[in-house]
Amino acid sequence: QTQKMESIGTLAGGIAHDFNNLLTVINGFSDYLLMKLKKNDPYFKEVSAIRSAGEKATNLTRQILAFSRKQIFQPKIISINKIVSDLDKMIHRLIGEDINIEINLFPDIPNIKADPGQIEQILINLIVNARDAINQKTDIASEKKVTIETDSVYLDDTYIEKHVDSSIGLHTCFSVKDNGIGIPNETKQKIFDPFFTTKDKGKGTGLGLSTVYGIVKQNNGSIYVYSEPGIGSVFKIYWPASKNKLTTKISEEINESELRGDETILLVEDDKEVRNFASAALKDFGYLVYPAENGQKALNLVKNKNMKVDLVFTDMVMPGMNGKELSERLKEISPNICVLFASGYADDYIVTSGELEKNIEFLHKPYSINMLAKKVREILDGR
Repeated sequence: QTQKMESIGTLAGGIAHDFNNLLTVINGFSDYLLMKLKKNDPYFKEVSAIRSAGEKATNLTRQILAFSRKQIFQPKIISINKIVSDLDKMIHRLIGEDINIEINLFPDIPNIKADPGQIEQILINLIVNARDAINQKTDIASEKKVTIETDSVYLDDTYIEKHVDSSIGLHTCFSVKDNGIGIPNETKQKIFDPFFTTKDKGKGTGLGLSTVYGIVKQNNGSIYVYSEPGIGSVFKIYWPASKNKLTTKISEEINESELRGDETILLVEDDKEVRNFASAALKDFGYLVYPAENGQKALNLVKNKNMKVDLVFTDMVMPGMNGKELSERLKEISPNICVLFASGYADDYIVTSGELEKNIEFLHKPYSINMLAKKVREILDGR
């Protein structure tokens, strides 16, 4: 089972990498056109439809990366209670007015080290799953219920003996419980398999629970499901607790007028279409851009032109010389040069098991024009 998941993950990760390059171009130039078009323009609606489809494809790719454990994440010290509380409005919108939601948050719960976006992905997938299971069972509103709970649990030797995927120590537990149709025993073994679904054709991708499983395992957590047909299911996640204090750094919003600049940017990207998009976007914000299709050509530009570069914006995975090696070579020439990396999936150059190394400036593909402009401005202003 593990080998099967690994091989599917490797294949899916490679596909997602290529798709993220394509989506950077599709979504990027859609944004570019929407910025130029007025809302009453006859083409505005059509371009908006392209952008909307691109966003759906981005979410699908994100799920593929999650179950293949190739998703790049930036963990912080966070409170699971705060994440659940902040999602409250979205949860009610997702579930609908006819399902009763009960939220029980354990007070003084230990913090966890996690990427907030990944925790939200887990909760949303489990909640949508619970909603569908309930609606398959009944249409009577008074009989529909989802319970979200958090708890603090110490997993000991006795528990580990029976649950081999777990680790000893203090854990923060969060669970989603429903009183839906439940899961038959023969199906329970397959629920975390990618693309496995019991829903009707067109009603589900089969990626929801495999996404949850991939994220939990990538973060050294464990997940268990308890279910009885006709009664309901509960999904419990045990996440290693952290003794560190909450991450309090808040990134300040930058006004669009403050996104412009006149600095020199060396853009290194082997995909021609992505390079053309990023170059056009940066030039639009006033930057002087020197594009290069690989690391060696970028090095030659700096050496031969004796160029003063303010920022290097480089793709991570390139033939010949990867982005990390390029940045190290450039820093030998100019030690204080700023570097922004971009990638579509987790490789072994600037991440460890998907976790981004400290003090690395990174932009995940597909990125939008505004995301790129804000990140560039943040780095240049923070020098």
